[in-house]
Amino acid sequence: MPDHDEVVEATAATEATMRLQNVPVNVYESPEALVVVAPFPAVVNTDANVELRDGVLRLSARLRSSGPREYLIHEWEYGGYEREIDVPDRYAGGLEATLTNGQLAVRVLRGDSQPAASITPD
Repeated sequence: MPDHDEVVEATAATEATMRLQNVPVNVYESPEALVVVAPFPAVVNTDANVELRDGVLRLSARLRSSGPREYLIHEWEYGGYEREIDVPDRYAGGLEATLTNGQLAVRVLRGDSQPAASITPD
């Protein structure tokens, strides 16, 4: 079993060489907001970030950990997620976000253009 320092070193090495993973999303309109839902497996609230800037919603999460392993199949990492979505002008009233059970849900509120916003999900 790797010790803490080995996991930290392996995570740093993976972050330095990995490509961010493009996250799939579901997007729909509710009466008050544009709702975006994305899978963020193995991510905790403090690792995730949601930004709205110039009509673009950016969802991201840093790499959580990457212990040294010999994978037989290795198709995804525990983090290093990113996705950008163009947001219609009518949705610029603010952001609300939650991260529960590996699912990030973001509400981009209807309203006039606000300054750029960035939040960590609840």
